Amino acid sequence: MNDVTYPSISILGSTGSVGRQAIDVAMQNGIRVNCLSAHRNVDLIERQARALCVNACAMADRDAAKELKRRLFGTNIEVYVGTDGICEMATQKYGGREVVLNAIIGASGLRPTLAVLGVGKKLALANKESLVCAGDFVMQLAEGKKTQILPVDSEHCAIFQCLRAGNKKEVKRLLLTASGGPFYGMTREQLADVTPARALAHPTWDMGAKITVDSATLMNKGFEVIEAVHLFGVAPEQVEVLVHRESIMHSSVEYIDNSIIAQMSVPDMRHCVQYALTHPARAEANIEPLDFTKLGMMTFAKPDTKTFVLLDLAKEAIRRGGAYPAVLNAANEVAVAAFLAEKLSFTGIFDVVSDTFEAISDANRIWSVDDIFAFDGAARSLANEFLEKRSNL
Repeated sequence: MNDVTYPSISILGSTGSVGRQAIDVAMQNGIRVNCLSAHRNVDLIERQARALCVNACAMADRDAAKELKRRLFGTNIEVYVGTDGICEMATQKYGGREVVLNAIIGASGLRPTLAVLGVGKKLALANKESLVCAGDFVMQLAEGKKTQILPVDSEHCAIFQCLRAGNKKEVKRLLLTASGGPFYGMTREQLADVTPARALAHPTWDMGAKITVDSATLMNKGFEVIEAVHLFGVAPEQVEVLVHRESIMHSSVEYIDNSIIAQMSVPDMRHCVQYALTHPARAEANIEPLDFTKLGMMTFAKPDTKTFVLLDLAKEAIRRGGAYPAVLNAANEVAVAAFLAEKLSFTGIFDVVSDTFEAISDANRIWSVDDIFAFDGAARSLANEFLEKRSNL
């Protein structure tokens, strides 16, 4: 292990896939965990809080917070309530250098992102909706507070590292890789009968249910295009998606001299989490090294955007700007939840998201984050209307 003292961390979304891996990374590297948050998984966050001796916990769900308070009575662990409580907890000063990991799922992660950046803390960002919904506001706030956003997505973490080989003016293209998901090569007709169980069987990554479905529809890759535009200050036309089934090259940067710098490793999210939590240092990792002699062939192909239409819809959203990416995200959250509840077909996700996106006008006229939330709410209501109409057919 490197003889380095790492920043202490707070983990928002500690009971999810990324949050659990962050705890593993922290324990392996002797990183102090200050506080944790979750939605409603009281059993797991209680175990985490006791094992890590954290200062505080927060629960988005008020009933869950009440139960956690009861269980932690007699300890020195403070319990915060609701989204406001998560924001208050995350902005507390716990001494020394600090990093906050935002691994909350969905648009509910936006307010904590803004709160953390607002007090000038370094942010390790796994909540993609923060940048998808309000990328301009998020990046402006980070710049104004002179703080740093460290991407935790494997693709953006890879690009972040590859960009150290040159400067922004020398970048020609960002090449985002995609596994293609479990339904690569299938037609729309074949996708019609896909069940949630099949959609949740990702070929490479171990992730939560919502992001796994997004990977299957390629919506996740569309969101990552939007994220890349904001994070790295490039035009949408400079971001290209490549299907790379082996998930060894996590993304790459092409420079103006036509040379390409790529980041490669075995697919393991702990790489990205650890890089963000120990940055600017690197730490030894208990992860299988990449053996080129056993690797075999690596393949690359263009995505099928005629079948998986949401990727191009995401590109259209970032071109329109304003709240259109937030509209896209809101409609997708509603549609994916309906699919997982077996109230909507897999291909129905494409239809509900597309119909909602095209039905909302003037979303490019926004002046504040409150406008983003207003369009988010309008899109959710409209998406639910489209769902109801489909159920009545």
